[in-house]
Amino acid sequence: MFEEIKKELARLESEHEIKILLAVESGSRAWGFASEDSDWDVRYVYIHKLDWYLKIDEQKDSQEKILPNDLYLSGWELKKALKLFRKSNPPMLEWLRSPIIYLEQFPVAEKLRELSKTYFNPKSCMYHYLSMAKGNFKEFLQRDSVRLKKYFYVLRPVLACDWIRETNSFPPMEFEKLVDSQVTDTNIRREIDELLKRKIAGDEMKEEPKIEILNEFLEEKINFYNDFVGRIEANEKPDTEMLDGLFKETIFEVWK
Repeated sequence: MFEEIKKELARLESEHEIKILLAVESGSRAWGFASEDSDWDVRYVYIHKLDWYLKIDEQKDSQEKILPNDLYLSGWELKKALKLFRKSNPPMLEWLRSPIIYLEQFPVAEKLRELSKTYFNPKSCMYHYLSMAKGNFKEFLQRDSVRLKKYFYVLRPVLACDWIRETNSFPPMEFEKLVDSQVTDTNIRREIDELLKRKIAGDEMKEEPKIEILNEFLEEKINFYNDFVGRIEANEKPDTEMLDGLFKETIFEVWK
């Protein structure tokens, strides 16, 4: 599948006259709990030739394509990616930290990783993960019976909030790292480990009675962060000059 993904990326470059700077896995495979039938969620950052930027009309700055074999490709143009990076956008920061890299060309991604500490905004990132946890908890886990995999859509963002509060840094993508560092209650850990084992084995779509101990744990965390996030001091407005320079440097380096 890796070779098929690389061929699709090369096809996109040729078809759209772009260069893909970074392409990574962003879904359950990167989080570390993929099952046999999990999708391939490929995310990428690309750059056009200079002429594309020298037009007065705004142009489409993203791409999406769903292909056979559960392959979902989605990309952001570099300027869009840099604007989101400036806002400490969690999906963009996650792409830079994905443990599964399909393609990385030119030094721009590595430079953004180096700049991440400068642009990291704990308040906006925690709001993002809290909103995700609240929405998924309300939609999926407040029924009498739930799909097992939906627990991970609340556990992961809640543990990401724990990581941010404890370390004042951006959380890792890998779910196991979050669990190892943030879950100290042995009963909760036992339930998560059992869920993880079943998810990987392919039980993810089964509906079963909700797990009361996990629901109580997650609801308590969500209530805590609802109060906590408002007390975090806001960061100063991030600098744009460095990102302007990185964009100019990249476009001339890529296209010579």
